Amino acid sequence: MKVVIDTNSLLSLVRYYLPFDKKSVLFEFIKEKINQGEIIIIDKVLEECTYNSKGLVIKTLVYLEDKAFLKSAKVPYKTESLLAPSPAKFLRQVDNQFVNTFLRNQRKLTDTEFENQKNSFLNDADIRQIILCLNIIKEGEEVILVTEESEVSNDNKLFKKIPAICKELDILTMTLPELLDKYDGINIDFK
Repeated sequence: MKVVIDTNSLLSLVRYYLPFDKKSVLFEFIKEKINQGEIIIIDKVLEECTYNSKGLVIKTLVYLEDKAFLKSAKVPYKTESLLAPSPAKFLRQVDNQFVNTFLRNQRKLTDTEFENQKNSFLNDADIRQIILCLNIIKEGEEVILVTEESEVSNDNKLFKKIPAICKELDILTMTLPELLDKYDGINIDFK
């Protein structure tokens, strides 16, 4: 099973879990899963981690700064040239299924304005993670996209959130607590 993890999940990990991980069990467990290629961090997520919350993720998960570790673990996963398995179909889905039509109509976007926002969306970490998941599924592997986002769109963004898009594409999503519960071998003592 492969796990693609988003920026907010990594931020939650370092903010809410690792401060109680006194024996570094979870810290080492996550490091090992990344090293084995079971947890995948894409380039856009690692980039976001360097500037979100003053780089807290990078400062806490110090191995994400270690060039030797990054090279051996093949982190980050490069997504620049990654394409969806059926690019034409996927772009139609972006235009028709992944867009918040109500907001598009309410904002009265011109075709050019919409195309600009769509291009930004297609280069965003969220959609790059989804495209990676589609490619992993195409290769016949099980994949989970870990995100702290909810399916409900409440942020006035033109495009739907990760869980809503994944639901339409049959990509399994989980929150970080759900993922940690799924793993065997994590025996954390929160004393």
